[in-house]
Amino acid sequence: MLGFITNRLISMVFTIWAVSFIAFAIIQLPPGDYLTTYVAQLSADGDRVDPAAIEALRQQYGFGEPYLVQYWKWLGGLVHGDFGRSFEWKAPVSELIWGRLGNSILLEGLAVVVMWLVALPIGIYAAVRKYSLGDYLATIGGFLGLAIPNFFFALILMYLSFIWFGETIGGLFSPEYQNAHWSLGRIADFAAHAWAPILVLSMAGTAELIRILRANLLDELKKPYVTTARAKGLSEFRTIMKYPVRVALNPLVSTIGWLLPALVSSSVIVSVVLNLPTAGPLLLRSLTSQDMYLAGAIILLLGILTVIGTLISDLLLAWIDPRIRFGSK
Repeated sequence: MLGFITNRLISMVFTIWAVSFIAFAIIQLPPGDYLTTYVAQLSADGDRVDPAAIEALRQQYGFGEPYLVQYWKWLGGLVHGDFGRSFEWKAPVSELIWGRLGNSILLEGLAVVVMWLVALPIGIYAAVRKYSLGDYLATIGGFLGLAIPNFFFALILMYLSFIWFGETIGGLFSPEYQNAHWSLGRIADFAAHAWAPILVLSMAGTAELIRILRANLLDELKKPYVTTARAKGLSEFRTIMKYPVRVALNPLVSTIGWLLPALVSSSVIVSVVLNLPTAGPLLLRSLTSQDMYLAGAIILLLGILTVIGTLISDLLLAWIDPRIRFGSK
């Protein structure tokens, strides 16, 4: 297992490097650059464009240099903890992303916890009590959760909250707690605001996990080892939880690697609708304005989350399934 982890850590370094190279290349694929967008915006607003000032900015930010030169400058800064400077915000990228990325990880992490806490018991019940009323309700709820887009569900919640309670939901904190340090009051305020985005973000994922777990567990319950365990007098609870459920969890655990980045990317529209200070809207704005250092840093960090999540899922798979541990020796 130690050798496996070492090999994965080495491969993670090369994977992160490849992600950074590809992300930086993709950001520069559209014609023009940030200054092109900036000039077009000035012209649309009727402001005067000074060619000399634009050329000075082009030389300052290195837009006239080849792609590889710009990439190696950016990569060299990353080694020293410098993510570059945002052209649009005129501030260091590190100051812009850490707070929003922290909010994203906290929010999406809680959504993942809610997904698993809700999906596991419902999926197990739906498989064990196949074709019961609870199974049918779980199936209908699963189809609805997969069919309704997250942003539309967020709009429905906003409408119902305003009609029934006369309140608007949005944001993660009240104004007085926006920039405050963490305390019991700020935690309570966060809980009062975060329930809506957590519910929205976890809805589709919960429905998907229920469907996958139910289908996998139904296959496992038909296998001979389950019949053997029952014949040996093992209780029904231990028979189901100790063997078939552990095996049925394999496909779910293997999705941990991409689940958190997928939530971050899928929450862009939800964050815009609910006015959430997360990384999604910042990434969208940086891509539309071709703010390459800001967009590249966010995409790189999402790639790092993916490879770390993949390593965690591999370790969890080896823990819950002895066959994987045997195969790794």
